[in-house]
Parts: sequence; C-alpha cells; structure tokens
Amino acid sequence: MFDIEYKGGNCITINNKKRDFIFDPKLSVVGLKDAVVKNYVSVATEERFVVADPDVALQLNGPGEYEVAEVSIRGVRATRHIDTSEDESISTMYRVEIGDVRLAILGNIAPKLSDDQLESLGVIDVLIIPVGGNGYTLDAVSAATITRQIDPRVVIPVHYADKALKYEVPQDEVDLFVKEIAATVEEVGAKYKVKSSSSIPQVLTVVKIERS
Repeated sequence: MFDIEYKGGNCITINNKKRDFIFDPKLSVVGLKDAVVKNYVSVATEERFVVADPDVALQLNGPGEYEVAEVSIRGVRATRHIDTSEDESISTMYRVEIGDVRLAILGNIAPKLSDDQLESLGVIDVLIIPVGGNGYTLDAVSAATITRQIDPRVVIPVHYADKALKYEVPQDEVDLFVKEIAATVEEVGAKYKVKSSSSIPQVLTVVKIERS
C-alpha cells in the first residue's frame, strides 16, 4: 500500500505509488541535502522546515484538513518542546490516513499531549516520533511517555544521534529510546513497507528504518 523511508532529522517520506509525501524536507538544517523530488507534497511540522522549491506540488504547513492523492491529512496544533507556556504554538502534529492505516507524525513537541490533542489524533497504528532529547526535542523518557499515551502498534523513532548529521544540539542514541520503551524491535532496512492494517504487528513494536 505504501512505503516509509527515513532521511535524517525529522524527515520521513511516504509513497503510496501515486505521490511522494515528504515531511520536514529541509535537511540542510542538519547538514544534508534537502529532501526534494519532482511533484511531491511537502508537509512541515514547523515553518522553518519548509523548502522553497519549484518542484513542490502542494505545501502543507499548519492545522487543517487535507485530502491529496487518496491520502487524508489532519494537522493538529502543538507547542514545541523548547517553548514555554507563554509562547505561541507554532508546531503541527499530523494524523495521516492511507487506506485503513492511521499514522501520526510528531515534530519537536512538548513532552505531554492534552486530552484534546489525543482526541484530534484519534486511534493511531503507526507513530513517528523524535527521540534525541538534550533540550532540543523529546528525549527517550518523554518520547516513551507520549508513545504510551497514543498507544500505537508500531513506533518509528527519528531525530537521534547520527555522525553524518550536524544537529544544533548533540542527540542521544536511538538505543536509549529502545531500552526505555521495552518493546519488540524490528529492523527493516531502508524501507518500511505497509500493505494494510492487518500487516502491522498487533503488539507494540519499535521499527528501526536505516537512513537512506
């Protein structure tokens, strides 16, 4: 039905054979080439991850309801991990529905979701969440807490230590999150292929995707 690839930082791509959806494509913020392809849909969790690219077919950045190439996307407003309660909420979480599979893509958000946010995200099968910590994004403990709040069947960690990336703040190793969540781990190589909801593990599983 669709493939998920991890490009580094918070950037992931989803391809449903009709269109490429790229979340947080501005990889130049971590020292890599921006993740752009022809005629793709760009989805940003923050405005600073938007790429000014003439090849983009559609740019989504913020709360709202969207329908593109048989994919339903709902943006849910969130406060960033590094902001205070007095700051404006400028981050967006996304609920993505492809066929009978429901995904949540979280950016650098605060370490606890409200009841309203959880209700807006709804039932989630696959959660994609940053885990690197050190004051920049969610750490292993807070990422595990949010994972338990959302209660997905699969969690895909992103934004963790990688020697090829130049993070503003050093990031923790992904194994800290794996240890904290204490779930089965599945290593899938460069792509996680999802055929349908029934193909997803029934018990919480950490899926590790190699950066491509």
